[in-house]
Amino acid sequence: MNSVHIPTDVKQLLKKSNVQVQLSVPQLVEKILARNEGSLTSTGAICAETGKYTGRSPKDKFIVVEESTKDKIDWNANQQISEQAFTNLYYKVLDYLKQKDEIFVFKGFAGADQKSRLPIQVINELAWHNLFVHQLFIRPTEEELLNHEAEFTVVSAPHFKADPAVDGTKSETFIIISFERRIVLIGGTEYAGEMKKSIFSVMNYLLPEQNIFPMHCSANVGPEGDVALFFGLSGTGKTTLSADPNRKLIGDDEHGWSSNGVFNIEGGCYAKCINLSREKEPQIFDAIRFGTVLENVIINPESRIADYDDNTLTENTRAAYPIEAIDNIVLPSIAGHPHTIVFLTADAFGVLPPIAKLTKEQAMYHFLSGYTSKLAGTERGVTSPEATFSTCFGAPFLPLPAIRYAEMLGEKILEHNVNVFLVNTGWTGGEYGVGSRMKLSYTRAMVQSALEGELNHIETVKDEYFGLNIPLHIAGVPDEVLQPRKTWSNQEAYDQKAKELAVKFRENFKKFSNVSPEISEKGGPIA
Repeated sequence: MNSVHIPTDVKQLLKKSNVQVQLSVPQLVEKILARNEGSLTSTGAICAETGKYTGRSPKDKFIVVEESTKDKIDWNANQQISEQAFTNLYYKVLDYLKQKDEIFVFKGFAGADQKSRLPIQVINELAWHNLFVHQLFIRPTEEELLNHEAEFTVVSAPHFKADPAVDGTKSETFIIISFERRIVLIGGTEYAGEMKKSIFSVMNYLLPEQNIFPMHCSANVGPEGDVALFFGLSGTGKTTLSADPNRKLIGDDEHGWSSNGVFNIEGGCYAKCINLSREKEPQIFDAIRFGTVLENVIINPESRIADYDDNTLTENTRAAYPIEAIDNIVLPSIAGHPHTIVFLTADAFGVLPPIAKLTKEQAMYHFLSGYTSKLAGTERGVTSPEATFSTCFGAPFLPLPAIRYAEMLGEKILEHNVNVFLVNTGWTGGEYGVGSRMKLSYTRAMVQSALEGELNHIETVKDEYFGLNIPLHIAGVPDEVLQPRKTWSNQEAYDQKAKELAVKFRENFKKFSNVSPEISEKGGPIA
Protein backbone atom coordinates (compact mmCIF):
# COMPACT_ATOMS: atom_id res chain seq x y z
CA MET A 1 0.00 0.00 0.00
CA ASN A 2 1.24 3.47 -0.82
CA SER A 3 2.00 5.83 2.02
CA VAL A 4 -1.10 7.70 3.14
CA HIS A 5 -1.83 10.45 5.57
CA ILE A 6 -3.50 9.70 8.86
CA PRO A 7 -7.12 10.91 8.74
CA THR A 8 -7.39 14.54 9.88
CA ASP A 9 -9.95 13.71 12.56
CA VAL A 10 -7.57 11.15 14.10
CA LYS A 11 -4.72 13.69 13.99
CA GLN A 12 -6.89 16.16 15.89
CA LEU A 13 -7.71 13.52 18.50
CA LEU A 14 -4.01 12.73 18.95
CA LYS A 15 -3.20 16.41 19.63
CA LYS A 16 -5.30 16.34 22.80
CA SER A 17 -3.45 16.62 26.11
CA ASN A 18 -4.92 13.32 27.33
CA VAL A 19 -2.98 11.25 24.78
CA GLN A 20 -0.19 8.93 25.98
CA VAL A 21 1.94 7.80 23.01
CA GLN A 22 4.26 4.78 22.90
CA LEU A 23 4.51 4.15 26.63
CA SER A 24 7.03 1.49 27.66
CA VAL A 25 5.97 -1.80 29.22
CA PRO A 26 6.81 -0.64 32.79
CA GLN A 27 4.92 2.62 32.22
CA LEU A 28 1.88 0.75 30.95
CA VAL A 29 1.99 -1.70 33.85
CA GLU A 30 2.04 1.25 36.26
CA LYS A 31 -0.94 2.82 34.44
CA ILE A 32 -2.90 -0.44 34.51
CA LEU A 33 -2.40 -0.87 38.24
CA ALA A 34 -3.09 2.80 39.04
CA ARG A 35 -6.28 2.73 36.95
CA ASN A 36 -7.35 -0.55 38.56
CA GLU A 37 -7.63 -2.24 35.16
CA GLY A 38 -5.80 -5.41 36.20
CA SER A 39 -3.76 -7.21 38.83
CA LEU A 40 -0.12 -8.21 39.06
CA THR A 41 0.50 -11.96 39.26
CA SER A 42 3.29 -13.77 41.12
CA THR A 43 5.36 -13.98 37.91
CA GLY A 44 4.95 -10.27 37.12
CA ALA A 45 2.28 -10.67 34.44
CA ILE A 46 -0.77 -8.40 34.28
CA CYS A 47 -4.09 -10.22 34.67
CA ALA A 48 -7.19 -8.49 33.28
CA GLU A 49 -10.79 -9.50 32.83
CA THR A 50 -12.69 -8.87 29.61
CA GLY A 51 -16.10 -8.68 31.27
CA LYS A 52 -19.21 -9.77 29.39
CA TYR A 53 -17.42 -10.94 26.25
CA THR A 54 -14.68 -13.54 26.70
CA GLY A 55 -14.29 -14.39 23.02
CA ARG A 56 -14.56 -12.87 19.58
CA SER A 57 -17.90 -11.58 18.25
CA PRO A 58 -17.92 -12.56 14.53
CA LYS A 59 -21.59 -11.66 14.14
CA ASP A 60 -20.74 -8.07 15.08
CA LYS A 61 -18.00 -7.65 12.47
CA PHE A 62 -18.63 -5.47 9.39
CA ILE A 63 -16.89 -4.11 6.30
CA VAL A 64 -17.93 -0.69 5.00
CA VAL A 65 -19.42 -0.73 1.50
CA GLU A 66 -17.12 1.66 -0.41
CA GLU A 67 -16.74 2.39 -4.10
CA SER A 68 -13.09 1.34 -4.43
CA THR A 69 -13.47 -2.03 -2.70
CA LYS A 70 -17.11 -3.13 -2.90
CA ASP A 71 -16.58 -5.28 -6.00
CA LYS A 72 -13.62 -7.11 -4.45
CA ILE A 73 -15.17 -8.14 -1.13
CA ASP A 74 -16.92 -11.50 -0.77
CA TRP A 75 -20.27 -10.25 0.54
CA ASN A 76 -21.56 -13.81 0.98
CA ALA A 77 -19.04 -14.20 3.78
CA ASN A 78 -18.78 -10.62 5.11
CA GLN A 79 -21.41 -8.32 6.59
CA GLN A 80 -22.04 -4.92 5.04
CA ILE A 81 -22.44 -1.61 6.78
CA SER A 82 -23.08 1.66 4.97
CA GLU A 83 -20.59 4.52 4.78
CA GLN A 84 -23.12 6.76 6.50
CA ALA A 85 -23.63 4.38 9.42
CA PHE A 86 -19.87 3.97 9.81
CA THR A 87 -19.22 7.72 9.65
CA ASN A 88 -21.86 8.50 12.29
CA LEU A 89 -20.53 5.84 14.66
CA TYR A 90 -16.91 6.80 13.99
CA TYR A 91 -17.45 10.42 15.07
CA LYS A 92 -19.42 9.33 18.12
CA VAL A 93 -16.48 7.17 19.22
CA LEU A 94 -13.94 9.96 18.58
CA ASP A 95 -16.06 12.39 20.64
CA TYR A 96 -16.30 9.78 23.39
CA LEU A 97 -12.51 9.31 23.51
CA LYS A 98 -11.90 13.07 23.61
CA GLN A 99 -13.69 13.17 26.97
CA LYS A 100 -11.46 10.55 28.58
CA ASP A 101 -8.81 11.50 31.14
CA GLU A 102 -6.27 9.44 29.20
CA ILE A 103 -6.09 7.50 25.97
CA PHE A 104 -3.16 5.39 24.82
CA VAL A 105 -1.48 5.09 21.41
CA PHE A 106 0.80 2.38 20.06
CA LYS A 107 2.69 2.76 16.78
CA GLY A 108 4.15 -0.31 15.12
CA PHE A 109 3.94 -2.72 12.21
CA ALA A 110 2.10 -5.76 10.90
CA GLY A 111 4.44 -7.98 8.88
CA ALA A 112 8.04 -8.89 9.62
CA ASP A 113 9.07 -8.61 5.96
CA GLN A 114 10.05 -4.97 5.49
CA LYS A 115 9.07 -5.08 1.80
CA SER A 116 5.41 -5.65 2.58
CA ARG A 117 4.90 -4.64 6.20
CA LEU A 118 2.00 -2.36 7.16
CA PRO A 119 2.68 0.60 9.47
CA ILE A 120 -0.19 0.76 11.97
CA GLN A 121 -1.28 2.69 15.02
CA VAL A 122 -3.74 1.62 17.70
CA ILE A 123 -5.69 4.12 19.82
CA ASN A 124 -6.91 2.58 23.07
CA GLU A 125 -9.34 3.61 25.76
CA LEU A 126 -7.74 1.09 28.14
CA ALA A 127 -4.10 0.91 29.21
CA TRP A 128 -4.13 -2.90 29.36
CA HIS A 129 -5.35 -3.05 25.76
CA ASN A 130 -2.42 -0.82 24.82
CA LEU A 131 -0.02 -3.21 26.56
CA PHE A 132 -1.70 -6.07 24.66
CA VAL A 133 -1.12 -4.48 21.23
CA HIS A 134 2.43 -3.45 22.26
CA GLN A 135 3.18 -7.15 22.83
CA LEU A 136 1.22 -8.59 19.89
CA PHE A 137 2.27 -6.32 17.01
CA ILE A 138 5.80 -5.61 15.79
CA ARG A 139 7.51 -2.99 17.91
CA PRO A 140 9.49 -0.31 16.03
CA THR A 141 13.06 0.68 16.78
CA GLU A 142 13.64 4.28 17.91
CA GLU A 143 14.82 5.11 14.40
CA GLU A 144 11.76 3.51 12.79
CA LEU A 145 9.50 5.41 15.18
CA LEU A 146 10.91 8.76 14.00
CA ASN A 147 9.73 8.10 10.44
CA HIS A 148 6.61 6.10 11.30
CA GLU A 149 3.44 7.10 9.45
CA ALA A 150 0.49 4.81 10.05
CA GLU A 151 -1.26 3.41 6.99
CA PHE A 152 -4.02 1.82 9.08
CA THR A 153 -5.45 2.96 12.42
CA VAL A 154 -7.35 0.89 14.98
CA VAL A 155 -9.65 2.94 17.21
CA SER A 156 -10.75 0.84 20.20
CA ALA A 157 -13.32 2.11 22.72
CA PRO A 158 -14.60 -0.99 24.53
CA HIS A 159 -16.78 0.91 27.00
CA PHE A 160 -18.62 2.74 24.22
CA LYS A 161 -21.78 0.79 23.40
CA ALA A 162 -23.62 1.11 20.11
CA ASP A 163 -27.38 1.48 19.82
CA PRO A 164 -28.39 -1.01 17.10
CA ALA A 165 -31.59 0.86 16.29
CA VAL A 166 -29.65 4.06 15.59
CA ASP A 167 -26.16 2.86 14.58
CA GLY A 168 -26.95 0.03 12.17
CA THR A 169 -25.17 -2.62 14.23
CA LYS A 170 -26.57 -5.94 15.46
CA SER A 171 -25.76 -5.36 19.11
CA GLU A 172 -23.87 -2.98 21.37
CA THR A 173 -20.66 -4.49 19.98
CA PHE A 174 -19.03 -3.56 16.66
CA ILE A 175 -15.84 -4.33 14.77
CA ILE A 176 -15.87 -2.35 11.52
CA ILE A 177 -13.23 -2.08 8.80
CA SER A 178 -13.16 0.85 6.38
CA PHE A 179 -10.60 0.14 3.66
CA GLU A 180 -10.96 3.58 2.09
CA ARG A 181 -10.44 5.48 5.34
CA ARG A 182 -7.99 2.82 6.56
CA ILE A 183 -9.73 2.65 9.91
CA VAL A 184 -10.74 -0.25 12.14
CA LEU A 185 -13.42 0.83 14.63
CA ILE A 186 -14.03 -1.35 17.70
CA GLY A 187 -16.47 -0.82 20.56
CA GLY A 188 -18.72 -2.60 23.03
CA THR A 189 -16.28 -5.43 23.81
CA GLU A 190 -13.18 -5.65 26.00
CA TYR A 191 -11.97 -8.86 24.37
CA ALA A 192 -8.49 -7.81 23.21
CA GLY A 193 -8.25 -10.45 20.48
CA GLU A 194 -10.57 -8.34 18.31
CA MET A 195 -7.73 -5.86 17.74
CA LYS A 196 -5.19 -8.39 16.51
CA LYS A 197 -7.71 -10.26 14.36
CA SER A 198 -9.03 -7.07 12.74
CA ILE A 199 -5.53 -6.23 11.49
CA PHE A 200 -5.19 -9.82 10.29
CA SER A 201 -8.40 -9.27 8.27
CA VAL A 202 -6.84 -6.13 6.81
CA MET A 203 -3.71 -8.08 5.82
CA ASN A 204 -5.88 -10.78 4.24
CA TYR A 205 -7.15 -8.07 1.91
CA LEU A 206 -3.87 -6.25 1.25
CA LEU A 207 -1.34 -9.08 0.84
CA PRO A 208 -2.93 -10.93 -2.12
CA GLU A 209 -2.74 -7.64 -4.04
CA GLN A 210 1.05 -8.04 -3.70
CA ASN A 211 0.88 -11.74 -4.68
CA ILE A 212 1.55 -12.75 -1.07
CA PHE A 213 -0.47 -15.62 0.43
CA PRO A 214 -1.86 -14.62 3.90
CA MET A 215 -2.31 -17.58 6.26
CA HIS A 216 -4.00 -18.30 9.58
CA CYS A 217 -1.26 -20.61 10.76
CA SER A 218 1.70 -21.01 13.09
CA ALA A 219 5.17 -21.65 11.67
CA ASN A 220 8.51 -22.98 12.79
CA VAL A 221 11.81 -24.01 11.25
CA GLY A 222 14.09 -26.99 11.89
CA PRO A 223 17.88 -27.08 12.20
CA GLU A 224 18.20 -27.83 8.46
CA GLY A 225 16.12 -24.80 7.53
CA ASP A 226 13.01 -26.91 6.90
CA VAL A 227 9.94 -24.72 7.48
CA ALA A 228 6.62 -26.15 8.70
CA LEU A 229 3.21 -24.48 8.74
CA PHE A 230 0.37 -25.43 11.10
CA PHE A 231 -3.09 -24.31 9.97
CA GLY A 232 -6.07 -24.52 12.28
CA LEU A 233 -8.74 -22.64 14.16
CA SER A 234 -8.37 -21.50 17.74
CA GLY A 235 -7.87 -24.37 20.16
CA THR A 236 -6.71 -26.97 17.62
CA GLY A 237 -3.05 -26.80 18.67
CA LYS A 238 -1.34 -24.24 16.42
CA THR A 239 0.48 -22.54 19.28
CA THR A 240 1.20 -25.73 21.23
CA LEU A 241 2.58 -27.75 18.30
CA SER A 242 4.66 -24.93 16.85
CA ALA A 243 6.35 -24.33 20.24
CA ASP A 244 8.81 -27.19 19.73
CA PRO A 245 12.11 -27.19 21.67
CA ASN A 246 13.86 -28.79 18.66
CA ARG A 247 12.63 -26.19 16.17
CA LYS A 248 12.74 -22.39 16.13
CA LEU A 249 9.44 -20.54 16.27
CA ILE A 250 8.64 -18.12 13.44
CA GLY A 251 5.21 -17.23 14.82
CA ASP A 252 2.14 -18.78 16.41
CA ASP A 253 -0.89 -17.52 14.47
CA GLU A 254 -0.61 -15.30 11.37
CA HIS A 255 1.84 -15.43 8.45
CA GLY A 256 2.44 -14.36 4.88
CA TRP A 257 4.08 -16.50 2.17
CA SER A 258 5.85 -14.43 -0.47
CA SER A 259 8.19 -15.30 -3.34
CA ASN A 260 11.01 -15.15 -0.76
CA GLY A 261 9.45 -17.43 1.87
CA VAL A 262 7.40 -17.16 5.05
CA PHE A 263 7.16 -14.22 7.48
CA ASN A 264 5.26 -13.58 10.70
CA ILE A 265 2.59 -10.88 10.58
CA GLU A 266 2.82 -10.32 14.34
CA GLY A 267 5.43 -9.58 16.97
CA GLY A 268 3.96 -11.69 19.74
CA CYS A 269 1.94 -14.77 20.69
CA TYR A 270 -1.62 -15.14 21.95
CA ALA A 271 -1.71 -18.56 23.59
CA LYS A 272 -4.65 -20.34 25.13
CA CYS A 273 -3.70 -21.18 28.69
CA ILE A 274 -6.56 -23.26 30.08
CA ASN A 275 -4.96 -26.25 31.91
CA LEU A 276 -1.51 -24.86 31.11
CA SER A 277 1.40 -26.52 32.91
CA ARG A 278 5.16 -26.28 32.71
CA GLU A 279 5.30 -30.06 32.22
CA LYS A 280 3.11 -30.05 29.05
CA GLU A 281 4.01 -26.67 27.54
CA PRO A 282 7.19 -25.34 29.14
CA GLN A 283 7.88 -22.62 26.56
CA ILE A 284 4.45 -21.02 26.93
CA PHE A 285 4.43 -21.45 30.72
CA ASP A 286 7.78 -19.75 31.12
CA ALA A 287 6.83 -16.91 28.74
CA ILE A 288 4.26 -15.65 31.26
CA ARG A 289 6.33 -13.09 33.08
CA PHE A 290 6.63 -9.31 33.44
CA GLY A 291 4.90 -7.60 30.52
CA THR A 292 2.69 -10.57 29.63
CA VAL A 293 -1.07 -9.94 29.59
CA LEU A 294 -3.30 -12.69 30.99
CA GLU A 295 -6.97 -12.60 30.04
CA ASN A 296 -9.68 -14.01 32.33
CA VAL A 297 -7.28 -16.19 34.34
CA ILE A 298 -8.22 -16.65 37.98
CA ILE A 299 -5.44 -15.72 40.41
CA ASN A 300 -5.16 -16.33 44.15
CA PRO A 301 -5.94 -12.97 45.84
CA GLU A 302 -3.12 -13.42 48.38
CA SER A 303 -0.30 -15.32 46.66
CA ARG A 304 -1.22 -13.91 43.20
CA ILE A 305 -0.44 -17.32 41.71
CA ALA A 306 -2.42 -18.03 38.54
CA ASP A 307 -4.71 -21.06 38.52
CA TYR A 308 -4.68 -22.15 34.88
CA ASP A 309 -7.09 -25.01 35.58
CA ASP A 310 -9.85 -22.63 36.75
CA ASN A 311 -12.38 -21.94 33.99
CA THR A 312 -14.75 -19.87 36.14
CA LEU A 313 -14.74 -16.95 33.69
CA THR A 314 -14.21 -18.88 30.44
CA GLU A 315 -12.45 -21.84 28.82
CA ASN A 316 -10.84 -19.24 26.56
CA THR A 317 -8.22 -17.96 28.99
CA ARG A 318 -5.29 -16.35 27.18
CA ALA A 319 -1.72 -15.16 27.52
CA ALA A 320 -0.33 -12.41 25.27
CA TYR A 321 3.44 -12.01 25.23
CA PRO A 322 6.16 -10.74 22.87
CA ILE A 323 7.73 -13.41 20.72
CA GLU A 324 11.07 -12.68 22.43
CA ALA A 325 9.60 -14.30 25.58
CA ILE A 326 10.12 -17.63 23.80
CA ASP A 327 13.78 -18.65 23.85
CA ASN A 328 13.86 -20.69 20.67
CA ILE A 329 12.82 -18.20 17.96
CA VAL A 330 13.85 -16.79 14.60
CA LEU A 331 14.50 -13.04 14.61
CA PRO A 332 13.47 -11.30 12.51
CA SER A 333 10.51 -13.66 12.11
CA ILE A 334 11.32 -14.64 8.53
CA ALA A 335 12.31 -18.00 6.98
CA GLY A 336 12.34 -19.88 3.68
CA HIS A 337 9.67 -21.81 1.81
CA PRO A 338 7.80 -24.57 3.70
CA HIS A 339 8.63 -28.25 3.29
CA THR A 340 5.59 -29.42 5.27
CA ILE A 341 2.06 -28.14 5.89
CA VAL A 342 -0.14 -29.51 8.66
CA PHE A 343 -3.90 -28.91 8.74
CA LEU A 344 -5.13 -29.22 12.33
CA THR A 345 -8.70 -30.19 13.09
CA ALA A 346 -10.35 -30.95 16.42
CA ASP A 347 -12.96 -33.48 15.26
CA ALA A 348 -15.75 -33.71 17.86
CA PHE A 349 -17.26 -36.65 15.94
CA GLY A 350 -14.12 -38.68 16.71
CA VAL A 351 -14.04 -40.26 13.23
CA LEU A 352 -11.23 -38.54 11.34
CA PRO A 353 -7.83 -40.26 11.51
CA PRO A 354 -5.20 -38.70 13.78
CA ILE A 355 -2.98 -38.16 10.70
CA ALA A 356 -3.33 -38.60 6.94
CA LYS A 357 -1.18 -37.53 3.98
CA LEU A 358 -3.03 -35.37 1.44
CA THR A 359 -2.70 -35.01 -2.30
CA LYS A 360 -2.68 -31.44 -3.69
CA GLU A 361 -6.39 -31.80 -4.56
CA GLN A 362 -7.21 -33.11 -1.09
CA ALA A 363 -5.19 -30.27 0.43
CA MET A 364 -7.18 -27.66 -1.47
CA TYR A 365 -10.45 -29.44 -0.57
CA HIS A 366 -9.67 -29.56 3.15
CA PHE A 367 -8.31 -26.02 3.09
CA LEU A 368 -11.54 -24.72 1.56
CA SER A 369 -13.60 -26.89 3.95
CA GLY A 370 -11.70 -25.82 7.06
CA TYR A 371 -13.46 -28.43 9.18
CA THR A 372 -13.03 -28.46 12.93
CA SER A 373 -15.07 -28.06 16.09
CA LYS A 374 -15.45 -24.67 17.70
CA LEU A 375 -14.06 -25.21 21.16
CA ALA A 376 -15.68 -23.77 24.24
CA GLY A 377 -15.06 -20.07 24.79
CA THR A 378 -13.31 -18.99 21.59
CA GLU A 379 -16.50 -17.32 20.41
CA ARG A 380 -19.36 -15.80 22.34
CA GLY A 381 -21.96 -18.39 23.30
CA VAL A 382 -19.93 -21.50 22.47
CA THR A 383 -19.97 -23.61 25.65
CA SER A 384 -19.27 -27.08 24.22
CA PRO A 385 -17.61 -28.25 20.99
CA GLU A 386 -19.66 -27.62 17.83
CA ALA A 387 -18.82 -29.10 14.43
CA THR A 388 -18.14 -26.26 12.02
CA PHE A 389 -16.60 -25.47 8.66
CA SER A 390 -14.46 -22.34 8.61
CA THR A 391 -13.22 -21.69 5.09
CA CYS A 392 -9.41 -21.69 4.78
CA PHE A 393 -9.25 -22.28 8.56
CA GLY A 394 -10.04 -18.60 9.03
CA ALA A 395 -13.43 -17.62 7.53
CA PRO A 396 -14.07 -14.67 9.89
CA PHE A 397 -10.87 -12.98 8.67
CA LEU A 398 -11.19 -13.35 4.87
CA PRO A 399 -12.49 -10.30 2.97
CA LEU A 400 -11.82 -11.81 -0.49
CA PRO A 401 -13.51 -14.86 -2.10
CA ALA A 402 -12.20 -18.11 -0.61
CA ILE A 403 -11.12 -19.56 -3.95
CA ARG A 404 -8.53 -16.76 -4.25
CA TYR A 405 -6.73 -18.04 -1.14
CA ALA A 406 -7.13 -21.73 -2.11
CA GLU A 407 -5.62 -21.13 -5.54
CA MET A 408 -2.64 -19.40 -3.94
CA LEU A 409 -2.18 -22.43 -1.68
CA GLY A 410 -2.36 -24.86 -4.61
CA GLU A 411 0.20 -22.84 -6.59
CA LYS A 412 2.59 -22.78 -3.61
CA ILE A 413 2.25 -26.56 -3.00
CA LEU A 414 3.11 -27.29 -6.64
CA GLU A 415 5.90 -24.74 -6.92
CA HIS A 416 7.71 -25.88 -3.78
CA ASN A 417 6.72 -29.59 -3.71
CA VAL A 418 5.23 -29.30 -0.22
CA ASN A 419 4.03 -32.34 1.77
CA VAL A 420 0.59 -31.74 3.33
CA PHE A 421 -0.97 -33.64 6.24
CA LEU A 422 -4.36 -33.57 7.96
CA VAL A 423 -3.97 -34.04 11.73
CA ASN A 424 -6.91 -34.61 14.08
CA THR A 425 -6.20 -33.25 17.58
CA GLY A 426 -9.82 -33.87 18.59
CA TRP A 427 -11.55 -36.97 19.87
CA THR A 428 -10.70 -40.66 19.62
CA GLY A 429 -12.56 -43.77 20.78
CA GLY A 430 -15.92 -42.06 20.40
CA GLU A 431 -17.49 -38.68 19.80
CA TYR A 432 -17.28 -35.77 22.26
CA GLY A 433 -18.77 -36.87 25.57
CA VAL A 434 -17.98 -40.55 24.90
CA GLY A 435 -14.39 -40.72 23.66
CA SER A 436 -11.34 -38.83 24.89
CA ARG A 437 -9.18 -36.06 23.46
CA MET A 438 -6.19 -37.29 21.44
CA LYS A 439 -3.08 -37.50 23.63
CA LEU A 440 -0.72 -34.61 22.95
CA SER A 441 2.24 -37.01 23.11
CA TYR A 442 0.74 -39.04 20.23
CA THR A 443 0.09 -35.93 18.16
CA ARG A 444 3.64 -34.70 18.75
CA ALA A 445 5.05 -38.08 17.65
CA MET A 446 2.96 -38.06 14.46
CA VAL A 447 3.86 -34.49 13.60
CA GLN A 448 7.53 -35.20 14.28
CA SER A 449 7.44 -38.15 11.87
CA ALA A 450 5.79 -35.96 9.23
CA LEU A 451 8.34 -33.18 9.63
CA GLU A 452 11.26 -35.59 9.40
CA GLY A 453 9.95 -37.05 6.13
CA GLU A 454 9.27 -40.48 7.62
CA LEU A 455 5.69 -40.53 6.30
CA ASN A 456 6.48 -39.65 2.69
CA HIS A 457 6.91 -43.28 1.57
CA ILE A 458 5.29 -45.24 4.40
CA GLU A 459 2.66 -47.97 3.97
CA THR A 460 -0.89 -46.57 4.21
CA VAL A 461 -4.48 -47.76 4.12
CA LYS A 462 -7.29 -45.77 2.47
CA ASP A 463 -10.11 -44.67 4.76
CA GLU A 464 -13.43 -45.87 3.32
CA TYR A 465 -15.44 -42.73 4.18
CA PHE A 466 -13.08 -39.84 3.51
CA GLY A 467 -10.61 -41.31 1.01
CA LEU A 468 -7.71 -40.39 3.29
CA ASN A 469 -4.40 -42.28 3.26
CA ILE A 470 -3.71 -43.38 6.84
CA PRO A 471 -0.22 -44.58 7.88
CA LEU A 472 -0.24 -48.10 9.35
CA HIS A 473 2.71 -47.55 11.72
CA ILE A 474 4.26 -44.50 13.38
CA ALA A 475 6.90 -44.76 16.11
CA GLY A 476 5.51 -43.78 19.50
CA VAL A 477 1.85 -44.25 18.53
CA PRO A 478 -0.16 -47.49 19.05
CA ASP A 479 -1.23 -48.88 15.65
CA GLU A 480 -4.90 -49.02 16.61
CA VAL A 481 -4.93 -45.28 17.44
CA LEU A 482 -4.03 -44.50 13.82
CA GLN A 483 -7.26 -46.05 12.55
CA PRO A 484 -10.15 -44.39 14.37
CA ARG A 485 -12.70 -47.17 13.76
CA LYS A 486 -10.53 -49.57 15.78
CA THR A 487 -10.59 -47.22 18.80
CA TRP A 488 -14.41 -47.31 19.08
CA SER A 489 -15.95 -50.06 21.23
CA ASN A 490 -19.08 -49.83 19.07
CA GLN A 491 -17.85 -49.90 15.47
CA GLU A 492 -21.36 -49.62 14.02
CA ALA A 493 -21.71 -46.34 15.90
CA TYR A 494 -18.42 -45.25 14.30
CA ASP A 495 -19.76 -46.06 10.81
CA GLN A 496 -22.90 -44.04 11.50
CA LYS A 497 -20.94 -41.00 12.73
CA ALA A 498 -18.44 -41.22 9.87
CA LYS A 499 -21.26 -41.24 7.30
CA GLU A 500 -22.87 -38.32 9.11
CA LEU A 501 -19.68 -36.24 8.95
CA ALA A 502 -19.00 -37.19 5.31
CA VAL A 503 -22.46 -35.87 4.40
CA LYS A 504 -21.74 -32.63 6.27
CA PHE A 505 -18.51 -32.22 4.26
CA ARG A 506 -20.33 -32.70 0.95
CA GLU A 507 -23.21 -30.39 1.87
CA ASN A 508 -20.81 -27.66 2.99
CA PHE A 509 -18.72 -27.91 -0.18
CA LYS A 510 -21.73 -27.23 -2.44
CA LYS A 511 -21.24 -23.51 -1.78
CA PHE A 512 -17.99 -23.61 -3.82
CA SER A 513 -19.66 -23.76 -7.22
CA ASN A 514 -16.60 -22.46 -9.09
CA VAL A 515 -14.18 -25.19 -7.93
CA SER A 516 -12.87 -27.77 -10.41
CA PRO A 517 -14.16 -31.39 -10.25
CA GLU A 518 -10.61 -32.57 -9.47
CA ILE A 519 -10.90 -30.80 -6.13
CA SER A 520 -14.60 -31.21 -5.34
CA GLU A 521 -14.82 -34.89 -6.36
CA LYS A 522 -11.36 -36.38 -5.87
CA GLY A 523 -10.49 -34.26 -2.85
CA GLY A 524 -13.51 -34.93 -0.72
CA PRO A 525 -15.23 -37.76 1.16
CA ILE A 526 -16.24 -40.83 -0.82
CA ALA A 527 -19.89 -40.65 -1.89
